[in-house]
Amino acid sequence: MPPARKRARSYDPAKTRAAVRAQFDHVRAAVLGLTPEQLAAPTRLGDWTVRELAAHLALGYGSVPRALAEPEPATRELELVEWPFATAPQAGGVDEAARTAAAGADLPGLYAEVAADLDAVLPDAPDDRVVAMRAGTMRLGDAMVTRAVELIVHTDDLNAATGLAVPYDRAALGACVRLLADALAVKAPGGSVEVRVPPYAVVQCVPGPRHTRGTPPNVVETDPLTWLRLATGRARWADEVAAARVRAGGERADLAALLPVMS
Repeated sequence: MPPARKRARSYDPAKTRAAVRAQFDHVRAAVLGLTPEQLAAPTRLGDWTVRELAAHLALGYGSVPRALAEPEPATRELELVEWPFATAPQAGGVDEAARTAAAGADLPGLYAEVAADLDAVLPDAPDDRVVAMRAGTMRLGDAMVTRAVELIVHTDDLNAATGLAVPYDRAALGACVRLLADALAVKAPGGSVEVRVPPYAVVQCVPGPRHTRGTPPNVVETDPLTWLRLATGRARWADEVAAARVRAGGERADLAALLPVMS
């Protein structure tokens, strides 16, 4: 984890909650329409099939009501912007849980259960309530932003594996893009490169001369889906630059060594 402790930008809690639920509903509708053949198809996530991915999506959404069912932790360990760096050590547990759920779960039942559980507890839970998530304890409002990231990133995985076009809720996609951009700025603090992901995020990063006015000398610009794929290791910098999905100008505008931000 980067040594600097920095708060992320603020997120509207009500909009985040609505966005997370909207994205979950998009995923749920898609998953429940998959055939056995589609559920058995491979994904870009190691040897997970679509069925394991679908189970993981439900478990990720269900982590919030499970956390709210536990006593409130006494201390908060993570700021939101630190969360992307705290997830990698949890990969083994995530993998095991997804495989176990996929092997024994009735997916329609699992999705209905986690939706009902969250609907039952979330409305009365304050945003500053501390919850124990897999990566560490954090504010509920921050935890909901992490659920937006998980749902958006894995919706993209689901689309890639199935050829579907599951929608990306605009507010959830924006939260995902902004948090991953802020994490890049924490990983490489500085002001020599401006990274633009319109219409959601602009951050400055990378040590060196700070730009103050006019056109920045080092600019990286890309679209939201390309950014989240780069930031999570689903795409390679060189490939995206070659395909013109990333436009990078300036001698410091090569971010290859800083990606992925979250793995």
